[in-house]
This record gives sequence, C-alpha cells and structure tokens, in this order.
Amino acid sequence: MSQIAENLEFIRQRIAAAAERNGRSAKEVKLVAVSKTYPPEIIREAVEAGQQCFGENRVQDALPKIDAMPPDLEWHLIGHLQTNKVRKVIGRFALFHGVDNTALALQMNRIAGEFGVTASILLEVNVSGEESKFGFTPSSLPAALEELLPLPHLRIEGLM
Repeated sequence: MSQIAENLEFIRQRIAAAAERNGRSAKEVKLVAVSKTYPPEIIREAVEAGQQCFGENRVQDALPKIDAMPPDLEWHLIGHLQTNKVRKVIGRFALFHGVDNTALALQMNRIAGEFGVTASILLEVNVSGEESKFGFTPSSLPAALEELLPLPHLRIEGLM
C-alpha cells in the first residue's frame, strides 16, 4: 500500500469515528483532497486509492490537471476566483468555495447561463473583518442573498 493510500485510509477512519461520535454517518461527509502543488502522477495515486474529489486553488494550475485526469472526478475551486477567469472555469468545477462578492456571482450566473449549466457556490464571509481577507461582511450578507438567491444559474450551497 502506498503512503498516499495509507494516509487516505487513516483520514477516512478519523472521519468515520468523528461522524459516529456525533450520531452521523461517514457517508454524509465528503473528503476534498487538496491537490494544489501536486503533479498529476500523485493525484492518480490518490484516485487509485479511491479518492474522487479534489480541491485546487489556482485556475491556471487546475485546468491542466483536470484535463489530465479521468473525467469522472469531482473538482472544487477552493481559492479566490477573479471575474476575468470565470469563462475558463464554469462547467469545469463542481463547487466554487470562495465567491466573495456580488459582481463575481453575477458574472458566474451570466456565463453559466450562456453555457446552459448551473454553478454551485459557497459564499465567502469575512467574519474577522480583516481588510486583507476577501468576502462578504456579515452585515452585507442578507442583502447579497436577496439579490443572488433568485439567479437561475447559481446554486448557493452554503457559506465559507
């Protein structure tokens, strides 16, 4: 068994134990393996060990990996997304973890509509108030939700 397979098994056991302690099923938990900085060969090893969901934080690094991997894998964009890169990523990722402003969400909705798909997103909320961090402020979130929830090509899955 490879080191990656061993590590994944260890993590799965910890997830199962945590779920059981909380009266939940481990099947309710999705493990997103963060594959940033790792080459396709290492990702393939994780796939061979049963991992199906991967997270990347940079569009330019993620797209070649997605193209090099089996098409049935699930990919999440876990980093900041710039509006000028939306066209490149819509339809390529199952979930966008860091939608941090209304303009980005509107752009994603528009392009998803052009492509005939729905983009699943998490809205990033900056609860610390740090100016160096991205995200909606807690006080701006209700108005943003009111504007974004009706959009036909976005599915807000939760908050980050």
